[in-house]
Amino acid sequence: MTLGTLFWLFVSAFTIWYWWRAKAIKDSVLRAAHRYCKTMDVMLLDDAIYLRGIWCKRDDQGQFRVWRRFMFDFTSTGEERYGGRVIMLGPRILHMDLDPHRFP
Repeated sequence: MTLGTLFWLFVSAFTIWYWWRAKAIKDSVLRAAHRYCKTMDVMLLDDAIYLRGIWCKRDDQGQFRVWRRFMFDFTSTGEERYGGRVIMLGPRILHMDLDPHRFP
């Protein structure tokens, strides 16, 4: 096995691991967004969230963590579409909020 082959095997394994881990994080954020929307008495639309930002930041202990911002759409009346956000730092959800919206 050559060094080039080992390199491409490593790149492939890392890509698969990253995709698997990102999917698990996205699924957990989607479940959290469902729960949050239920408590706020709104409906999550499209059963989907979207990654809109990724960065490296330090947490409270000074360790580097991956900072992620997810977006999702929701409705309160069934007619208008509004946006919501989920902010994560590492494995923890730091903040969730909804855009101003009408009450039914």
